[in-house]
Amino acid sequence: MIGYVIRRIALALGVVAGVVILTFGIANVVPGDPASTWAGPHASAAQVARARQYLGLDQPLPVRIAKYIGGILTGNWGISIHTRQPVLSDIAVAAPATLELVIAALLIAVAAGVPLGLAAARWPGSAGDHAIRVGSVLGVSMPVFWLALIMQLVFAQRLRLLPVAGQYNPGLVFSHPLAARTGMPAVDALISGNWPMLGSTLDHLILPALVVAAYPAGVIARMTRAQVLDTLGETHIQMVRSLGFPERAVFGTFAMKLAWNPVASVLALVFAYSLVNTFLVESVFDWPGLGSYAAASVSALDTPAIVGVTLFIAIVYVGCNLVVDLVQAALDPRIRLR
Repeated sequence: MIGYVIRRIALALGVVAGVVILTFGIANVVPGDPASTWAGPHASAAQVARARQYLGLDQPLPVRIAKYIGGILTGNWGISIHTRQPVLSDIAVAAPATLELVIAALLIAVAAGVPLGLAAARWPGSAGDHAIRVGSVLGVSMPVFWLALIMQLVFAQRLRLLPVAGQYNPGLVFSHPLAARTGMPAVDALISGNWPMLGSTLDHLILPALVVAAYPAGVIARMTRAQVLDTLGETHIQMVRSLGFPERAVFGTFAMKLAWNPVASVLALVFAYSLVNTFLVESVFDWPGLGSYAAASVSALDTPAIVGVTLFIAIVYVGCNLVVDLVQAALDPRIRLR
């Protein structure tokens, strides 16, 4: 087990390093001059040259990459060109809002995807099964920005049930100010007992969370259905049925118990995918998270911020997969031989 853990951690670090080098290289060949952005629109040539030297842009690319990787190890992710703040601090401010959106979306996806997958496996070939499978395909393949616009049109503009954008009602800032503790408005409102703000944050969270949840819900429903149907032919399932257990227990307890392992593996993948998928959703719903920060960074050719956001997502993606691999290896010794 120790050898397997060392191999997986080494592989994870290699993947993160490769992502940093690739992103850093691509960001530096994009046309534009970050030094000119740093110096300002009316800067002289001498000021631009000093900015280029201050930012380290006058050094060869391999040297800059090596210095950047060395800075990562010490917690220095560089200085953002458009905010002029440490990139790690900017990410720490923007990431909680995105994580709140992704976590809410995954909770919705699991709550909807697992029961739908079980229902489809319980009655395969039925009209409900076909409807669930078609809905899963639509959820996986539908562009998130289009779905976000449709949700805004239906629930915000036509039915007027939910707000169209933002994290909460701006008027509550004066009547019920929110004490920022975690950076997640709904969590902060719950911790502080700010019930009017909590209700407003939940109202604003529903639509973007439903949009982000469409893809993972479809994947989880399809995976649950496939795994449950695969386990129905197992000997112990046949034995359970011969003992007279009701079909609800056969599907919901015994068959689903074996299906949880691959479903949990998929959750790690869809979590990281949903983290990236929120970028367009945040733009549509004016959600101030990593997506808004990344969009501003790309517009300003802010290489440290672009690489920082990519590095953060890569760490989350690799970390989730690493945790799942280690848990599966602890439960199933055969995995350690891979």
